[in-house]
Amino acid sequence: MRRLAITLVAATLAALPAVAQQPAPAERGNPAAVAAFRDAVKADKRAVVAKNMELTEAEAKKFWPLYEAYQVELDKATQRQNRAVIEYVNQASSMTDANAKRIARELLDADAQESRLRETQLKKLYTILPARKAVRYMQIENKVRLLTKYDLGAQIPLVQ
Repeated sequence: MRRLAITLVAATLAALPAVAQQPAPAERGNPAAVAAFRDAVKADKRAVVAKNMELTEAEAKKFWPLYEAYQVELDKATQRQNRAVIEYVNQASSMTDANAKRIARELLDADAQESRLRETQLKKLYTILPARKAVRYMQIENKVRLLTKYDLGAQIPLVQ
C-alpha cells in the first residue's frame, strides 16, 4: 500500500504543472488563475468548455450531444473512483493488506476505464471536429480532471 501512496503522490506532483497552465501565457503558474478556473468549472463547466472551444454553429450542433454523452460516462468512472476513495478513507486507520490491495485494484481499474473512455471520446471528436479543436477539448477536460484529482488527493490521508 505504501507503493500506492507514493504513486498517488508522484502522479499528483507530476500533474501540477499541467493544472497550473491556463490559455494565456501570463496566467501560467498563477495560483489566482488556477483558483478562478476551479471556480468557473464548479459554477458551470459547460460554459467554460463553450468559451474555450470557439465552435461554429455546425460544429456545436454535433459537439454538444457528444459532450453530454461523454459526461454521463465520465461520471460513472468518477463515481467508481469516489467509492473506492471513500472506502479507503473510512478504513484508513484499520486498513488490512487485503483491503488495501482490493481498493488499489479498484482505483486502477477505474482509472483504466476513464483512460479508455478518453480514447474513445477523442476518436469520436475527430469525426466531427478539426483535430485541433478535438485536442483542445481533451485538454480542457484533462485540466478539469487533474485539478479535481489534485483537490481530492490533498484531502486523502496516507495509509497508516
